[in-house]
Amino acid sequence: MLIRYKKSFEKIAMGLLSFMPAEKDLKQLQHTIKQYEGSDEWQLFLWKFEEDIIGAIGVIFRDEQTVEVQHITVNPSHRHQGIGKTMVNAVKNLYKNKTVVPNEDTESFFEKCSEQSSDDDC
Repeated sequence: MLIRYKKSFEKIAMGLLSFMPAEKDLKQLQHTIKQYEGSDEWQLFLWKFEEDIIGAIGVIFRDEQTVEVQHITVNPSHRHQGIGKTMVNAVKNLYKNKTVVPNEDTESFFEKCSEQSSDDDC
């Protein structure tokens, strides 16, 4: 289930985002979280499965018609189960009147998932 980020989820969100190569540096990670907390154009969602938060997907509103997926990450112990692709589809459904596109960091994930006939690898 896709849930909106709130400050009480800061530690888990930072932990999940730290799996992204561009977010390895602590200062960069703190800056990213502040962007999600302080800007209406940046929205972070967490993926809750049962009682655990196991994934995160962050978007930026580029214009009135375009939502760009900036971050997408899944806890390593839950990868290759289709969770990432499910999160992307949930965002597409949430913003069904807009075009959801990847950025350069998430583009290869989008391509991999569109090529796969099974959710198991995405």
